[in-house]
Amino acid sequence: LLLLCCAEEAAVIVCGLRNTDVFVGESATFTCELSHPGVRNVQWWLDGTPLHNNLVTEISEQDGRIHTLTLNDVACHDSGTVTFRAGSLISSAKLLVKGITSLL
Repeated sequence: LLLLCCAEEAAVIVCGLRNTDVFVGESATFTCELSHPGVRNVQWWLDGTPLHNNLVTEISEQDGRIHTLTLNDVACHDSGTVTFRAGSLISSAKLLVKGITSLL
């Protein structure tokens, strides 16, 4: 009985998202690690807009604990707040996309 109680312990964020600065055209990767797998309702957001797996947005999961978001070929308008939600857990970080200025 005691083992069952311990197994139901709620997951926590072991390593949250970190602020990331990249240049236009580069990829930005965000990773969030949970204490254990099986957390439902995992979702990524950029400035309040839900993100989905496609050619530009790559969402992956490793061992059910490590969740990764990669935004490919970013543009200046992609700058904003990236948020990871897994159940009631939330982690956020800033994405800053810098323009490339040519040197004359």
